[in-house]
Amino acid sequence: MAFDGIMMALMKRELLSSLQGARVTQVYQPSRDELVFAFRAYDKNEKLLIKLSDSPRVHLTASSIENPAVPPMMCMLLRKRLLGAKLIDITQPAHERILLFHFEAISEIGDRERLTLAVEIMGRYSNAVLIDPDGNVIECIRRIDFSQSEERVLLPKIRYELPPSQEKLCVLDHTAEEIADRIVLSGGSDRAALSSIQGISPVIAREIIFRAQQQGDLREGLIRQIGLLRQISESENGTPVVIYKPDGAPMDQSFLEPTQYEGALKTQTFKSYSELLDAFYSERDRSARLKLKTADLKKLLSNIVERLSRKLNLQRADLKKCADREELRIKGDLLQANLYRIERGASSVTVENFYDENNSLLTIPLNPASSPAQNAQRFYKEYNKAKTREIRLTEQIKLAEDELSYIESVQDELSRAETEQELSLIRSELRDQGYLKAQKNQKRRDKPLPPLSFTSGSGFEIYVGRNNQQNDLLTLKTANKNDLWLHTKNIPGSHVIISSNGREVDEKTLMYAASLAAAHSKARNSSSVPVDYTRVKNVSKPKGAKPGKVIYVNYRTVYVTPKNDEE
Repeated sequence: MAFDGIMMALMKRELLSSLQGARVTQVYQPSRDELVFAFRAYDKNEKLLIKLSDSPRVHLTASSIENPAVPPMMCMLLRKRLLGAKLIDITQPAHERILLFHFEAISEIGDRERLTLAVEIMGRYSNAVLIDPDGNVIECIRRIDFSQSEERVLLPKIRYELPPSQEKLCVLDHTAEEIADRIVLSGGSDRAALSSIQGISPVIAREIIFRAQQQGDLREGLIRQIGLLRQISESENGTPVVIYKPDGAPMDQSFLEPTQYEGALKTQTFKSYSELLDAFYSERDRSARLKLKTADLKKLLSNIVERLSRKLNLQRADLKKCADREELRIKGDLLQANLYRIERGASSVTVENFYDENNSLLTIPLNPASSPAQNAQRFYKEYNKAKTREIRLTEQIKLAEDELSYIESVQDELSRAETEQELSLIRSELRDQGYLKAQKNQKRRDKPLPPLSFTSGSGFEIYVGRNNQQNDLLTLKTANKNDLWLHTKNIPGSHVIISSNGREVDEKTLMYAASLAAAHSKARNSSSVPVDYTRVKNVSKPKGAKPGKVIYVNYRTVYVTPKNDEE
C-alpha cells in the first residue's frame, strides 16, 4: 500500500488545481506524526492531511480529525510562520517521494518571505521540514543528528539537502528503451521492474510486467507500459482505483486499472486520489489514533484490575481460614468446662465433646507454660480475632469487588469511545476518582457530551449513557420516574432510558432498547445477553458509591442479541 513517486506526481497536480493561490487559515497537529493544514481558496475551504507514519501520505481530506487541547511546539511554530501564507507552488524532484510546498508569507517585521515545507514520504523515515528563504532548516518533525546519520543531517540552521537518490531510472529522464533493457537484463520480473523504475510501488511493478507479458515480446511490452507511465506522469490522470480482498477489506490502491488479478478481486474507482486515500485510510486512521491515545489508559486500568484481582484472591483465602473459628470457641468452652481435670504443665488433654451428638472424645493441644485457664482464654482470644478479621475481610472484599466492578465499567467505556472528547471525559472521571493525577494549572473543564439517542419504530426516544458520570446524570437527574431503565445483568455497560412520556412502552420498543443496552456493554459481541429492566423510580444510588453504580428492585429480565439499529 505504498504511496509511490508517480502517485505523488498525480497528487501534486491534483493539489495544485485545488490549493494554488489559497491561504493557510489554520494548522493542526492531531498527533506527533500528523499535520493538518486548513486552506481558504477563492470559493471553498480545503484541508490538507500530511501523514508521516502508518502508511505515510499527503492528500486533501474531508474527514473530521480531533485535535489536542494544547498544540505541540511544531504546530505552534507552523502557525507562527505560515498562518495567512499563500501557497504559490508545489514541486517534486523527478519522481522522488517528496513534495515541496512553496509559500509566500509575511515575516515578523512585515517583509514578504518565501518559506518551503518539504514533505518526505519515505516509510519510517518520513518527515516534514520547514525551510527558510536561504534554504536552511527552521524545524522538522523528526530531527536527525550526526549520531543517527553521517550522510544527511536535519537540524535547525543547517542547510536542507534532498535525500540521496537511488540507483533507479526515472521515466521522465530516460527513454522507455533504456529502462526496458535494464529490466530485461535484471531478469524481467516484477522485482527487476521495482528496482529499475523510480517512483513505482510493488503493485504497479507487478501490473506492468503482467501487461508486458501479455504482449508476447517482453521488451516491446515493457516499452509500451513504460511509455504509458510517462504519459500518465506528464499529462494524464490515470485511474484512482482501490483493490479489495475477497472478504471486502481494502488491499491496495493504484493509478492503473489492475488486470493482473484477472477478475478475481473487486475494484472501485474514485473521482480523485484524495477521495481514494480518504476512503481507504480514514476509518483505519481513526482507530489507530484512538488506539494510540488510549494505550496509557488501557495499561493503567489493566494494572489496577490485576492488582485488585490479586488482592481479592488473598482476602478470600484469608476469609476461608476464618470459617474454622467455631472450632476455636468450642475448644475454649471444653477447656473451661474441664479446668479441674487438666494438670498444670500438660501439653494436651482429651475431653468429651458435648457439642457432638455422640459425645465423642476430642484431644486439645495445650501450652505447657500456661495455666489451664490461660489456655482456655487463648482459644477465646483467637476466636475473637478470627471473628473480627472475618467482619473486616468481608467489608474489604465488598469494597474491592465494587472497585473492580467500577474499573471494568471504565474499561468498557474506553473500548466503546470513538472521539477525543469521550476519551477526555474518561480521563476527567479517573482524575476525579483519584486514579490519575490532576493536571497542574488545569482550569478548563471538558464540555459534557449529550447521551446517545435513538428512536424506536413506535416513536419512543431512547437514550444511552456514554460513560459512568453520564449514566448517573441520565438515570438520576434527567429521566422521569416512570420512564423505563435498562442495564445488562451483572455485566458492565451503559444505562439505557426509554422516555415513555406517560405512554405504555410496547414490546418491540422494549426489545430494541434491550438490544441497545447489550450493544453498549462488555457483552456486545455475545448472544442471548440478559438485560434487566424496571421503572426509574425503582433505581437508586447507594451512598458513597462509585460513578455509574446503582441498585434496583422490582425488575424483570429479557434475553437479546446486541444491535445498534432497529431491524
